[in-house]
Amino acid sequence: MDLIDHFHRMAANNLWSNDRLYRAVTALKPGEFEAGRAGFFPSIKATLNHILSVDLYYLDMVEEGGVGLAVFDDWTDFEMPVKLAAVQAETDRRLMSFCEELTKSDLDRRVPTDRGDDGIIPERIGDLLAHLFLHQIHHRGQVHAMLSSTSVKPPQLDEFLLDYDIKLRKKEAERLGL
Repeated sequence: MDLIDHFHRMAANNLWSNDRLYRAVTALKPGEFEAGRAGFFPSIKATLNHILSVDLYYLDMVEEGGVGLAVFDDWTDFEMPVKLAAVQAETDRRLMSFCEELTKSDLDRRVPTDRGDDGIIPERIGDLLAHLFLHQIHHRGQVHAMLSSTSVKPPQLDEFLLDYDIKLRKKEAERLGL
């Protein structure tokens, strides 16, 4: 496996993990999505909205969309988990498409990143993708922990890469087209 294959697999894992997580979140009882909880962000709602907004920010960077920090200018948190889940799934598929088109030379290619007062910082696409995947995993873990104090059992999120786990993800992978 090379780094490009790894990024393909991480993008697919991202779609699969978010699908599992959002199926749990959309099953929450009324009030649990926005309820105050211990975490870096004060609720499941705030954490999932943060994940999506940062995904859009980093996708803009790697795609060289030129929007930069303006992604956040008109950002309004999604109030309903079903709508948030749908937009996250669209974003996840956009990331998968980007990773499917990657070439070896793309990984080291530097793209401008808008860092506000710190200016435009050129970063390697490979580094940006690695950071994005770490960011997603980090905050999904926080949502997973928050789910522990709700009416819904947190889903298993680490059954994706190993052949041993194929039986545990087969139906979902087929449904998602992975």
